[in-house]
Amino acid sequence: MNDNLREQLLLLPAYFQGHLVLTLISLSLGIAISIPLGIWAAQSPSVKRPLLVVVSIIQTFPSIAILALVVALLGGQIGLVPAITALVLYCMLPIVRNTVTGLETVSADVMEAARGIGMSSGQILRRVKIPLALPVIIAGIRTAAVWTVGLATLSTLVGATSFGNYIFTGLQTRNLVSVTVGSLAAAIMAVAVDGIIGGIQWLTENRNVNPPSEKYKRVKFAVIVGILAGFSISAYSLLPKPAADFIVGGKTFTEQYIIAGLLTAELEDVGFRVDQRLGLGTEVVYEATANGSIDIYLEYSGTIWANRMNEEGNPGREAVRLAAADFVAEVDGMVSIGALGFQNLYALAMRKDRAQELGIATIEDLIPIADTLVAGGDLEFFGRPEWITLRDTYNIDFAQKLTFDPSLMYTAVDERQVDLISGYTSDGRIAAYDLQLIEDNRNAILPYDGMLLASAKAARNPLFMDTVRALVNRVSDDAMREANKLVDVDGRTISDAVDYLRSVIRQ
Repeated sequence: MNDNLREQLLLLPAYFQGHLVLTLISLSLGIAISIPLGIWAAQSPSVKRPLLVVVSIIQTFPSIAILALVVALLGGQIGLVPAITALVLYCMLPIVRNTVTGLETVSADVMEAARGIGMSSGQILRRVKIPLALPVIIAGIRTAAVWTVGLATLSTLVGATSFGNYIFTGLQTRNLVSVTVGSLAAAIMAVAVDGIIGGIQWLTENRNVNPPSEKYKRVKFAVIVGILAGFSISAYSLLPKPAADFIVGGKTFTEQYIIAGLLTAELEDVGFRVDQRLGLGTEVVYEATANGSIDIYLEYSGTIWANRMNEEGNPGREAVRLAAADFVAEVDGMVSIGALGFQNLYALAMRKDRAQELGIATIEDLIPIADTLVAGGDLEFFGRPEWITLRDTYNIDFAQKLTFDPSLMYTAVDERQVDLISGYTSDGRIAAYDLQLIEDNRNAILPYDGMLLASAKAARNPLFMDTVRALVNRVSDDAMREANKLVDVDGRTISDAVDYLRSVIRQ
């Protein structure tokens, strides 16, 4: 077994428990909310149409958008609560719809017979309609369960542990082993949950057979064991455990995973218990650190200057860094520990042979032909102020602007699917793919010093501060580029890259 696979399997129990907890809590709450709503809608035509419209509209929202909206509505809170809230909203449609359909398809003759023996409306609902509609309702729950297991992988983006940790880390670091393990694990869980609920459905459809068949007994036993095992594991996962002293956050690309690993290793070395929340969006991790849900993470001076301060222009590297440090302290109550020593600038990059073919050395050279080129960017670039500043400074735009996961973005330019990309200067893939950085001769692109931001709570701990301050100005551009290369190009693990940086720091 290679080191990569061994490292992934060691994480499996924690990710399995996290994913199972998300699924069972979300599905249980979804059932508890949706079935009563479906019953109400089936009994009241004035409720039915607007309710089905609302849950259908929720279903049309992109799942990532739902997660982002829930985090925003909860004031930047991350973890289980926003993830479960979003999953509950998403699983409502099939359960509500099938509940309504099941109740409405009960035969009128059966209803009339029930009234004929003197049953009240409530008795008919409880003793006749719901039992007869149960197989249809459970079919809706099966659909919701499979959706929930799949969508729970996205909960990684809001700081909840799931098999998505495998998938997102693997995508960013081009680790196919990680992506495969996460995908297979989620698929197996979906099949298992669907099988258990399918067993319940079969039992309800055959409950009146007397005496029960051997198959009925075996299915009933398997379903009971499956349910008890699932809820027992979930309950165990939720038992109080020693709380982490500090939580390290990180965004959705390799460099962030490496620095998060470096911070974790350094803090654990001095005796702290440390947890990680990785794969978070820029706004999510910033707000989470401001409100104390995250204790420390790597941010970039240019991001704060443009995205948080809404500043324009480029007064220089030192001015931007100092202004960003003052801003996070005065406006959001965080502490800037200091710059690690490297920059990760955005930079337009092109295959060297393509640049030579077009005669491109500077962004000014792009002006006459930009509207004939296809550009690729990461998930944020073309929506960021930095792109707007660059576009307006040079008065250029591209024929197409395609958005990629960063790892796929480099593949796209290498395979000539796009003409140029918004690369990162600290990325080892620039050299690996033989790309040429296009010179920003009008100084439109902001400086991006990697700086550590800490929550006010964490900053009150002297040992914590001494430990992370020891990293300031210790990671050079070359060292960070090499660490990124180890993962993105050489296929090594995040742990290997962390060990490399630690060896550099201690030289």
